[in-house]
Amino acid sequence: MNAPAQVTAAPATTGAGRSTLLRHLGITLVAALLLVAATYGLEPFRNFQLATVAAYLCATAGLTVLTGLNGQLSLGHGALMATGAYTVALTQTRIADTGATSGWLLAVSLLTAVVVTVAVGAVIGLAAARLRGPYLAGLTLAVAVVVPAVAITFDEVLGGEQGLSVPVAPPPLALGPYFPYERWQAWLAGAVTLLTMLLLANLVRSRFGRSVRAVRDDEVAARLAGIHVARTQVLAFVVSAGCAGLGGGLLAVLAQSVSPGAFSLTLSLFLLMAIVIGGLGSLAGAVWGAVLLVALPDLTHSLTELFTLSPSVAQRWEGNLPLAIFGVTLIVVMIAAPGGIQGLLTRIGRALPGRRR
Repeated sequence: MNAPAQVTAAPATTGAGRSTLLRHLGITLVAALLLVAATYGLEPFRNFQLATVAAYLCATAGLTVLTGLNGQLSLGHGALMATGAYTVALTQTRIADTGATSGWLLAVSLLTAVVVTVAVGAVIGLAAARLRGPYLAGLTLAVAVVVPAVAITFDEVLGGEQGLSVPVAPPPLALGPYFPYERWQAWLAGAVTLLTMLLLANLVRSRFGRSVRAVRDDEVAARLAGIHVARTQVLAFVVSAGCAGLGGGLLAVLAQSVSPGAFSLTLSLFLLMAIVIGGLGSLAGAVWGAVLLVALPDLTHSLTELFTLSPSVAQRWEGNLPLAIFGVTLIVVMIAAPGGIQGLLTRIGRALPGRRR
């Protein structure tokens, strides 16, 4: 009697999966068109900021999978971004030494960054799967401190405090000789990030995504349901690390340089606060978090220009104000909207007259 029900259930599941994939493809296509249109309306510096938002979005989306969906706290994602950035710098330098100039070789560097960061993330994830709460936070905090120190210690290879330059090929000649470089950066970072978001959106809707959320909600219940808890946690860390490495690699390409100071412990704290303010557990919240990572330092710079300050005081303000503003914003958002910016927007959308049942 049960056989017919199973036969009819399978096509329904397949149809739902196909519908989800088509919906995500449609959203990605619309986002790509909006991105291209926006780059023609923005000035070069704003296009560079748009590209930087895309790079940060890779990291915040990956951290959302790990912390928001799987419940593992990480204070070391800045170090994973540094791993990806240094991998891109070394790979691009090696490619430049061979005399190769094809723009497609940048894809090889970014893929290498993802592979290396995934390997590092797998090692950390294996240790993290055995830890809980503050011990897990302590492990990732140690990673955030150690990786920049390694870059300084092995200065002959990694450039020490000064870091490394990242040789990047100019925009393709097919775009014309006067194509704005910042627009090309926005297209490049946007395309990579949209592809990453498409893959993550389908991943969190898959069986793996349901397992990740089940482990976050109740490990005992998840284990009784047949989910391998440790393997799920390691895979979540690997996915998150790969995204962080890709984001770090994109930042290195955009800045055309990489140094330990760009991937300090403060960056790891910013990433964590950004996904909480944006909306923990939501990829849309990761988008808001990435926007804040770029907008708040710019806001700080604008605030310091409003006051007549000595150069040393202005430098201290610009160094400390972003963290203070992030902290105040985090407190305000957690009091006013515990679900973050995305949670607040969702509640507003449900309260609209047309959405009431």
